Amino acid sequence: MKSETLKALQDARTDRRAVVLATRLSDAAEALVYPDRADGELAGDATLVAAARRAMKIGRSETVDLAGQKVFLNVYVPPARLIIVGAVHIAQSLAPMASLMDFDVTVVDPRRAFATDARFPGVKVMQEWADEAFEKMGLDGSTAVVTLTHDPKLDDPALEAALRSDVFYVGALGSKRTHAKRKERLIDAGITEEQFARIHGPVGLNIGARSPAEIAVSILGQIIEVRARRLEALAAPKAAAA
Repeated sequence: MKSETLKALQDARTDRRAVVLATRLSDAAEALVYPDRADGELAGDATLVAAARRAMKIGRSETVDLAGQKVFLNVYVPPARLIIVGAVHIAQSLAPMASLMDFDVTVVDPRRAFATDARFPGVKVMQEWADEAFEKMGLDGSTAVVTLTHDPKLDDPALEAALRSDVFYVGALGSKRTHAKRKERLIDAGITEEQFARIHGPVGLNIGARSPAEIAVSILGQIIEVRARRLEALAAPKAAAA
């Protein structure tokens, strides 16, 4: 691997940017394919770039045959990330559970009495408003966002930002009545019906959860289910063709 290629991969990892290193096996010619651009000797091959971006979405490295040439697509995607808005009791159960499932967990809450390292050991804690924190972090297709505060001042800006991004999951705690009122506010704020439909609300799988820990299990189960079905759907066309 060329030194400049290695540096580009390291930079992408630092910046949580997805990238695919495409290497033609016959002569080791390369291209680095990002969601928005491609660099390198093979960057002008539209078929290769499309195959690389498909592999990126699925998150799986593979060897493909393009016009009789075998090309290895080495996929580097950021780890799945869970952003929890609201440093509440449910979050105290959800954060460590998600960490055990290898999610990169961040808890966001501007309330300094709740958002503390002592209450959330081992995960990143940001004492900021969610929309401001999201702008710093950047939201991507490997991210899930769940709001838990019940407070529109805290939840709504987070939901607006999440719905305008390509995060793979958006969930919001609250009853059906709360969700209906939330819909009115977000539609007034410019969110479309289609965007609002992305919210899983009331959040979590219907497993009869009552306690904070049980609700956390239902939320995490739903996030994992959504992610698995999304990856399954992305992989389906190729499976059908085979």
